Amino acid sequence: MMMQIPNLDMDALRSFVAGFELGSFARASDRLGRSTSAVSAQLKKLEEQAGVALVRKAGRGLALTDAGETLLSYARRLLDLNDEALTALRGVELEGWVRLGLQEDFGEAILPHVLGRFARAHPKVRIESRIARNSELVDKTLSGHLDLALAWDGGERAGHAERLAEVPLCWLAAQDGVASWRAGGTEPLPLAALEAPCLLRTLAASHLDRQGMAWRLAFVSPSLSGLWAAAAAGLGIVLRTQIGRPSGVHVLDPATHGLPQLPTLGLMLHRPEREPSPAVRHLEAILRQAVGEAVVQGGVSVPVPARALTR
Repeated sequence: MMMQIPNLDMDALRSFVAGFELGSFARASDRLGRSTSAVSAQLKKLEEQAGVALVRKAGRGLALTDAGETLLSYARRLLDLNDEALTALRGVELEGWVRLGLQEDFGEAILPHVLGRFARAHPKVRIESRIARNSELVDKTLSGHLDLALAWDGGERAGHAERLAEVPLCWLAAQDGVASWRAGGTEPLPLAALEAPCLLRTLAASHLDRQGMAWRLAFVSPSLSGLWAAAAAGLGIVLRTQIGRPSGVHVLDPATHGLPQLPTLGLMLHRPEREPSPAVRHLEAILRQAVGEAVVQGGVSVPVPARALTR
């Protein structure tokens, strides 16, 4: 007689993933509209179905076990397929256009995934995507030329704006930093940046000036790929987030290298109107999920470390 394999509870999986991505089961309960005790019960049920412990105590909170990390990867895929199937069934008749704008940081990190999922669910809807800088994304949303725009928080606001995340800024360079510059030396810090206007270029200059550090523009690029190449080659230090960071570029510890400490940067979702069309709503749901996964997988989720969970 074949052993009966239990089916994992989809609601419990959703609470499990939300708790990890939000850093707290209390936040997950708020997001999902359930009580904290109900979410805890779901976690216990999931452990019973899996037959192994998924979390362990870590200080005042919880951390994932090895089995928990394994399940998390499968849970995301299961939820993706579940949501994609339901979206396709409920929205099969959607037609028309959706115009999406993104910061270049997210072009390679999430755009292929977002477009692929949406196209499979809504083959009759055509998507026009645009990679651009902050000011252009907000302007085109305000003018009605974009239905959705994902941009860094530079203080600009479109018709309806929502903060999706707070992402830490960091100094980035090649493995050994920049060979021609050392903290405490007489040479100005070589800075690599995008062409102006660029929000992160402005932030880098203001933080260096505030600390009284001499700096020079060693490399200017019209594209993010060119900027990453310059950083990997050791031509300059870059101020950016870790989203989309290539393997040849590393995070510099500010204290070790004598660099200014950096704040977080808000990630905003802009829409020209509060009540979007059904097609825009469906694309927005996929985009939100992809952004959440990108910031967590990049190790930059806020306000807690990605592997730490609290009840």
